[in-house]
Amino acid sequence: MKINPLIAASVAAVLCLAAVGTLAAEAQPTSAASQDERSPLSTFFVAPTRVVWQSTNGVKNAMSLLSPHAGQAVLKEPQPPCVLTAAGERPAGVLLDLGRELHGYVELITPMTRDQAKSRHVRVRFGESVSEAMAELGGAQHAQNDHAIRDQTVTLPWLGKKMVGPSGFRFVRIDNLDPELPVELSQVRAVLQVRDIPQVGSFRCDDERLNRIWAVGAYTVHLNMQEYLWDGIKRDRLVWIGDMHPEVSTINAVFGFNDVVTRSLDLTREVTPVTEWMNGISSYSMWWVLIQEEWWLHYGNRDYLGAQKPYLTALLKRLANLVGPDGRERIDGMRFLDWPSSPNQQGVTAGLQALLVLTLESGSRLMTALEDAETAKLCSEAAARGRKVVPDTNKSKSGAALLSLAGMADAKSTSDTVLKVGGPKGISTFYGFYVLQALAKSGDTDTALDFIRTYWGAMLDFGATTFWEDFNLEWTNNAGRIDELVPPGKKDIHGDYGAYCYVGFRHSLCHGWASGPTAWLSQVVLGVKPLEPGCKRVRVAPQLGNLKWAEGKYPTPLGPIHVRHERQPDGTISSQIDAPRGIIVESQNKPN
Repeated sequence: MKINPLIAASVAAVLCLAAVGTLAAEAQPTSAASQDERSPLSTFFVAPTRVVWQSTNGVKNAMSLLSPHAGQAVLKEPQPPCVLTAAGERPAGVLLDLGRELHGYVELITPMTRDQAKSRHVRVRFGESVSEAMAELGGAQHAQNDHAIRDQTVTLPWLGKKMVGPSGFRFVRIDNLDPELPVELSQVRAVLQVRDIPQVGSFRCDDERLNRIWAVGAYTVHLNMQEYLWDGIKRDRLVWIGDMHPEVSTINAVFGFNDVVTRSLDLTREVTPVTEWMNGISSYSMWWVLIQEEWWLHYGNRDYLGAQKPYLTALLKRLANLVGPDGRERIDGMRFLDWPSSPNQQGVTAGLQALLVLTLESGSRLMTALEDAETAKLCSEAAARGRKVVPDTNKSKSGAALLSLAGMADAKSTSDTVLKVGGPKGISTFYGFYVLQALAKSGDTDTALDFIRTYWGAMLDFGATTFWEDFNLEWTNNAGRIDELVPPGKKDIHGDYGAYCYVGFRHSLCHGWASGPTAWLSQVVLGVKPLEPGCKRVRVAPQLGNLKWAEGKYPTPLGPIHVRHERQPDGTISSQIDAPRGIIVESQNKPN
């Protein structure tokens, strides 16, 4: 079986894979999974691409693991197996590179050997970086086994297969610890588990770095589209509603409708009484509302929206009551935007004020669509009070971006005095999405494109094939790549950095919330924005910035919209737009 073209496009620089037809699957329920539910995941096998490291002694024929194999234990191997022979306290080990980040398992295949009755054991370590796969558990760099076991000792069968995992990983280290018995491996391969879904959306422009960033962001989210929409495939294999917003925006731009979104929204609703906050974070219940409106505009499923009405109504009434008579928010619980913003509590306050206004205005529109005029009015009146209060951001780019997007602060002034200061310094992989949106709103597309090239592009420069939970450009100073052993005197960009819940190797190098540039390039550069539910009316207003041309497709329920924009000598943009029948397109081209 061949693999989905999205995977191939995302990692073309690493591994060339062919396209596969879409696997037909039954529609999945939008609530929690039943015991008899069919898995939405497909399985693909991925061979290692290189031997990164092997122990000085005790390893024979490691390169045979890179040769083509049948994927089946056989009585007589066509080539000699890899043999690991430990000596005393010295294990014999080999470290393999699978070519790019994966979610799933590693399969170890063993040949026929003597001493059939004696059990052989190997230690298997997964890593999103070379250094993580080489690390011991614990210590200052916090290699962990939480969420998914990535460091364990397993027993191998005689003349058979052993599957180890699952986890999120690119590298696997295999060690024989027993000096009494050598271990023979005829084949090692990854077992990739992912939804086999077509990539409907696309993006291309005259900057190949941006093209690659769009594809890597799409691949990052694709790996996290498991039974539910996770935030990370190694750590944070959970549904985090706030983190879902950039992921859902990316899914809308790349795949179109996928029930992983509604399943995840509904799961979190079902396990969260309306008197509590989703994931224990106040802002995350707000993001649930905002995702609901984005989903409604893209797909126009009135039955689905109607099913949310009881919970949505109660939640919006609770949120409206958090705007005081003076207009100031009175949000209780965990006050959170993103982790790097957390020490700047004044910036968090500014961001929450704006987010609450955005949520209530969104809620008013949703309740109008649901013909609940009373709740719609309650939301709009509370939002109007909240608009009158504009807290100081204390230079928080996350807080300032939300104020700008809410129209509570001048977009141009906010861009000049806060967002552009210091370049991408002070943004996060999560809220960087909203900084990009605010820059575009101010008309400064060039700066936003530069932020993408510099900040997200730097992760690629250091070996990333997916985008990370967090990133700071200062980490790159005198640092080694994630796909190499860290040279003496260099910093370990994975193990030596990180903060809050992601210190050292606990830091996820495949985090869906970091995919913002993919959605942004489709929404802003291609310029596609739904205006009416189900994409019945769509605006196409491209912002090319310093690009010469851009083209691509944007998914809708009626089929993809095809666009191509080219800059003309006079600075205007010439656009070719091909929309499916039933979609009204408002085209807006201007110099930018």
